[in-house]
Amino acid sequence: MNLLLDTHVALWAITDHPKLSAPARALIEEPRNTVWVSAASVWEIAIKHALGRGDMPVSAHDALGYFRASGYRMLAIEPEHAAAVSRLPAHHQDPFDRLLVAQALHEPMRLLTHDPVVALYSDTVIPI
Repeated sequence: MNLLLDTHVALWAITDHPKLSAPARALIEEPRNTVWVSAASVWEIAIKHALGRGDMPVSAHDALGYFRASGYRMLAIEPEHAAAVSRLPAHHQDPFDRLLVAQALHEPMRLLTHDPVVALYSDTVIPI
């Protein structure tokens, strides 16, 4: 399965954070799954880390290195992904989360998220 990690889940995975549940870790570590991180997440980390947000514990450059070292594939933002955001209901106002949902639905991929509001978009979203 192609598994797209939301930004927090991706960070929790590379930092071995206790908020990453055992089922989520099992999905990420399952050898048959291909784990993806979006360029949108790297962008979100860059912006929020620069603002001193405590929930972004590493810089975007460091996170990108950790994602690659972990074997995660990087998902570029395509024009079709950006356009797909316009078709989403207004469940969530965070532009990064909306883009991740649009990417997951367009590709298609399963989106692994900690945010219950993001899970409202589709049954392809896996809430943890």
